[in-house]
Amino acid sequence: MVLRRKPEKPADDDKDTVNEASILKIEDRLDAFDRRLDNIDSMVTAVAERVMSRPLVITAICPHCGKNMEIALIGTQAPRR
Repeated sequence: MVLRRKPEKPADDDKDTVNEASILKIEDRLDAFDRRLDNIDSMVTAVAERVMSRPLVITAICPHCGKNMEIALIGTQAPRR
């Protein structure tokens, strides 16, 4: 029976495993960020479609003079009833 020692890993191999783990963690975080951006894009698209399909009126009061302001947004599509 012959017993052999395992060859020792160079110090660079430990750094490679750490780098691989950190790269995988970064990839996971980028994927999660991409999914969040897709969700935000879907919500903004839905709001834009609703604004384009019917008029939207925003009423605000000026903090300096106290006058009422009315802002109307009208889309390019004809309003539906």
